[in-house]
Order: sequence, then C-alpha cells, then structure tokens
Amino acid sequence: MSNQLVSQESETQRLQLAPELGGSVTAWEWKTGEKWIPLFRPWNGASVDRYTLACFPLVPWSNRITQGGFEHEGRMYAIHANRAEEHYPIHGDGWLQAWQVSEHAQDRIKLTLESRGFDRSPYHYRSTQTFLLLPDGLQIDLTVTNTGQESLPFGLGLHPYFVRNDRTRLQFKAEGVWLSGDDPIPVEHATLFPPTWDYNMLSSFDGPMIDNCYTGWNGKALIDYPDRGLSLTMVMPDCNGYTLLYRPPRRDYFCLEPITHPIDAFHMPGQPGLAYLAHGDSLALRAKFLVGPSGGRR
Repeated sequence: MSNQLVSQESETQRLQLAPELGGSVTAWEWKTGEKWIPLFRPWNGASVDRYTLACFPLVPWSNRITQGGFEHEGRMYAIHANRAEEHYPIHGDGWLQAWQVSEHAQDRIKLTLESRGFDRSPYHYRSTQTFLLLPDGLQIDLTVTNTGQESLPFGLGLHPYFVRNDRTRLQFKAEGVWLSGDDPIPVEHATLFPPTWDYNMLSSFDGPMIDNCYTGWNGKALIDYPDRGLSLTMVMPDCNGYTLLYRPPRRDYFCLEPITHPIDAFHMPGQPGLAYLAHGDSLALRAKFLVGPSGGRR
C-alpha cells in the first residue's frame, strides 16, 4: 500500500487526506498570521492504525455492535470483530478499506468506496465522502447507498480527533447520556449527568474517561481555544439527537463524533437512529467545522 496523500489548500486552510488509509483525513490546519495551526490532531505520518489519524468515516454503521451481529426481518447477520484491542466489532468497515479519488477540484475532493461484503460482512454498499473548503471552514458530506439485494439497517458517522490543552473548553446542548457498565456498551439512560459530564455550559476536559453517547443533541458544538484566539463550531444540520464524546484523561486530543445512531442501537428497542435501506436507497450525513474568534458564538 502506497498511502499516497491528496492535498487541498486555500488562503486560510489546508487539508490532507489518505484515501488508501480508510479515506481518512491526516491533517486539517488553519492559518493565523503566518502560522498554520492544527484543528484536527495531525497524523504522525507513519502508522497505519486509523486511531492515529485526524478523522475517519464511520460506515455502514458507527461504534460497537454486541452479540456477534444483529437480527433483521427474522434473520441473523454476523458481524465480526475488526480491531485487536476491541471485544466488539466497531465503526463499520469503511475505515478499514482503500478509497478512490473520484473528484479533485479547486475547492473540493471526493472519495468513493465500493464495498462488497468486506471481511464476510452482509453489507454491500457504495459510499462517498466529499470534502469542501468553505470560506470559514470545512464541510464533509458522507453518503452510503445499499448496493446489496437485501434491506439492512444502516448508520453513519465521522470520527474527528480535535486538539486540546488545559485551556480548551467545550460546549454542546444535550438532554441526557447513555451510561455504561464495565465496558462501553450502554446499560442505562440518564438525564442527570455525572460530575464533569455536563457540557451544556462551556466546560473544561477535567475528569475521568468518557466514551459515551449523548442524547438530545441539537447538532451544534463549540470548541473554544482562547490561547489561539479562535474557536471551532461543529454543525450537523440534519442531526437526529446523537453525538458521542470520547474524553480520555490527560491527553492532547478528544473526539466529538457526529453520528446518526447510539452505541449498539442494533440491540436497543426500536433500533433508534438506524435507517433501513433497501437496494438503491441512500443515507447522508453532513458536518461543518466552522472557524471563528475565541469566545464567539454562532
């Protein structure tokens, strides 16, 4: 695998992608004065572990599935574990495959994946990612189309790694959170947040590990960088209420994922957020990452 990189640059930002490494972003930077500032945590340039990249797509579903798969319309579909450090299959399989560059224009790059039962998966699909440089940030459009003959439940998400330090603050509206037991699988929904888990007000990253899905999200999140004089607002226009926060203690990054369904939605009553796609049906997710001044609100 060559891991050839594809780049795009404007007066204010530059973007770098690794199509063959799961259609992932390796760097996204913003220009302040004469200095380029990373907004996504940059890739180290060597590792093929997708968890070292800046952002990768979650398709044809996001996060974890338990019980070795799922049942749909009376049939059991097996989903195999796909990461050595994980007990459960995680994040679909688009992030594990090589994508193709299907468009490279002045302000956009489009990547395409044709997946046909990857690693014995029941999913056959076409997925696209379109990266558009906006005057004030980056827009990512992720789509999936069921090319298989059977109807199946689908979901989408993005897995951006944002930089952070002791002065970084985060705010997003949420009404509740799925709590977990000894592993990250949800066991209870709570509307009373544990200490340091409530980000309805601008808050720091102090506190224990969070790897949980929040509910009632309104599709906007503000990341404030007062030491850099800028802020980053993540917007998911068609949000249906879910985002996943990954807050590892004492790290220089965190993840806030725009997603269409909660963790293990396949085994929740009503399969919340999942979309049942017949042959030829599609699902889309749009996320914008907009740069503004520190302390500003959108």
